[in-house]
Amino acid sequence: MCIPEDVRQWRRQRGLTFIELIMSIVIVSIAVTGVLLVLNLATSHSADPQRRKQALAIAEALLEEVQGSRFTFCDPEDTKAEDAESVNDCATTVENAGLEAGNQRPFDNVNDYVSAYGIPASISNDVAGQPFPTGYTAAVTVFSEPLNGIASDTTPANTNVLRIRVAVAYGNDEIVLDGYRTRYAPKLIP
Repeated sequence: MCIPEDVRQWRRQRGLTFIELIMSIVIVSIAVTGVLLVLNLATSHSADPQRRKQALAIAEALLEEVQGSRFTFCDPEDTKAEDAESVNDCATTVENAGLEAGNQRPFDNVNDYVSAYGIPASISNDVAGQPFPTGYTAAVTVFSEPLNGIASDTTPANTNVLRIRVAVAYGNDEIVLDGYRTRYAPKLIP
């Protein structure tokens, strides 16, 4: 009995050869290794977004605290602070960069958060006095500079605009937020 040629080829082509089996195992192993490396990388860096969110929350809270402070001509403890039209009307203390004795956070004026304009001041705890989580450091810098036609410089009489920069560092990264505070209500002493 004669077996047709196409049936003989079909019988020869069944299954895998040993070399084909080894090659398929090697290819699948390389693919699985690549997928596992990507998964490992993703899980090892999965905490970074949480750390960034924590740093952003610290920076936003600190910026809001500083921006929400008064920006008066006189120190709020000055007897003429509520009536002062300029720094010349202050009875004793003209408000300028630097903390007055006895002030505690939250400070009574934006200028109290720094010792001098352009020099960062380190902040290590929140407004309630709780320290920031381990690994986070914050700094506040206040600059006196013009904004959209509003003149401003570092002399107390001409300080009309303050740019507030909050920088929160964590690990090798840093979040920096800038905000502005203008002297729109210099007599507001709640």
